[in-house]
Amino acid sequence: MAAIPGCYLTGDGGYFDEEGYLFIMGRTDDVINVAGHRLSTGEMEEVLGSHAAVAECAVIGILDDLKGQVPLGLVIPKDGFDGDTQALEKELIALVRAQIGAVASLKQVLVVSRLPKTRSGKILRKLLRTIADGKEFGMPSTIDDPTSLQEVHEHMVDREVGAAHQSKQV
Repeated sequence: MAAIPGCYLTGDGGYFDEEGYLFIMGRTDDVINVAGHRLSTGEMEEVLGSHAAVAECAVIGILDDLKGQVPLGLVIPKDGFDGDTQALEKELIALVRAQIGAVASLKQVLVVSRLPKTRSGKILRKLLRTIADGKEFGMPSTIDDPTSLQEVHEHMVDREVGAAHQSKQV
């Protein structure tokens, strides 16, 4: 039985803006479990994306010994951004805390120059989680820019994200 009679539930979440444009924010099933709280990564992405300096973003849940999972934000600044990236990261963490609350537990945001995507433009979130969790990962055949994956991996290792330093490319 359909949740809304006559409609098909795709599992994608989004909204219409005041001008009638449709924005797809992500999957409605993209939820992480942080210390027993089920949190929407899409909601956190919406907050991060609302910042004037952010062009694109992704939030993933990475393994944590104490809380099960914790969110990690990855953001691409807009062209021409010449501010302090560490200051931007702190602003974004504070913004999520202010708009969603401390329960969101977003404590780390990485400013990156690009995110690994498929040729059709889909961010490879599962692959990002695999890297952050220190698991071996391979180069997907559908990746648009293979160097983006290595760049994000190196950034995670440099910033000591999760167990990224243990992950190896196969």
